[in-house]
Amino acid sequence: MVRSFTDLKLTPVMLEAIAAAGWATPTPIQAQAIGPILEGHDLIGCAQTGTGKTGAFAIPVIERLAGPGPQPAAAGPRQGGPRVLVLAPTRELALQIAETFDLLGRTRRISTAVLIGGEAMGPQLAALARRPDVIVATPGRLFDHLERGTASLRAIRTVVLDEADRMLDMGFAPQVERILRVVPVDRLTLCFSATMPPEVERLVRQHLIRPIRVEAGTFARPVAKVIQVLYRADARDKTPVLLRLLGEERGRTLVFTRTKHRADRVARAVQAAGHRVARLHADRSMAQRREALDGFRNGRYRVLIATDIAARGIDVPEITHVVNFDLPHTAEDYIHRIGRTARAEASGLASSIAAPEESDQLRAIERHLGHPVPRQGVAAATGR
Repeated sequence: MVRSFTDLKLTPVMLEAIAAAGWATPTPIQAQAIGPILEGHDLIGCAQTGTGKTGAFAIPVIERLAGPGPQPAAAGPRQGGPRVLVLAPTRELALQIAETFDLLGRTRRISTAVLIGGEAMGPQLAALARRPDVIVATPGRLFDHLERGTASLRAIRTVVLDEADRMLDMGFAPQVERILRVVPVDRLTLCFSATMPPEVERLVRQHLIRPIRVEAGTFARPVAKVIQVLYRADARDKTPVLLRLLGEERGRTLVFTRTKHRADRVARAVQAAGHRVARLHADRSMAQRREALDGFRNGRYRVLIATDIAARGIDVPEITHVVNFDLPHTAEDYIHRIGRTARAEASGLASSIAAPEESDQLRAIERHLGHPVPRQGVAAATGR
């Protein structure tokens, strides 16, 4: 049984990088996935969100890429082009993955290029010209580069599909298929997904060779240490409920709304109540989104109001409270939202505020969970 990172036959330089990152023990998905990847097996990793999937593939991929020991200070980019490709569904998740590769691969001079939409092509072209070791990309932007002939995948030897179910849900299947046809057949392919719908199963059958399947937890179930609470309230009472919750819980809070307009409106109310707040949705520029996430991460903002664009892309430690101001359209999105708290074996609170017109969504969520979400009286939240 794997009890520590030292049990995983990692190099001393990687163990030092892991310790510097503050990771004490491997999470269940890391304990199961790192060994087979180091041995060169294609792998399907099924785990709930917030269980350390990024580390589960970044650690062994860097080990295989860099080889033993730190790289000399004079070492430049490897010849022949990028050797690792990581595909992610959202810009935020791609940036988070790149940060993890930078964190763990810094002493071995692993270089990373991030190719995401919403940013100018110029800096991305410059990053590609430096021949990075790793490309982290959203499918749409990488497809753009392939169409223009500005990116080459001929030297790729490892492909990681992260949040594969979400990529297919977002309509990226044609781009993913095209990309997988372009990369060399002689490669290691890793597929990580919170759920395994038929579309992902087909992708796995077509592009992975005798994969090892590892699983941590039950598909699309909430992390066990998330405490779930439900408040029933009319639509007009939702804002007072939220403000009361923010007054009672002093930790870092992530609030999900259904629409961009509502995110803006709720953010104004939260700010007027004296809380430091930022917004994250598709109408915000990439610079604004980065500023919001960085400010939320470093404590400049205590509250982040977001649409589902952030449900899988945020990796911020110590989010103590997630609030569903609006219930999501699907039970899977509910799981991914509340998984933003209780990260990496910590505990957290997830509160949902449900209006009568959201009864259908609530029933679907509770059917998926297999039990009702515990109710709290709205009067307790509003003070009435």
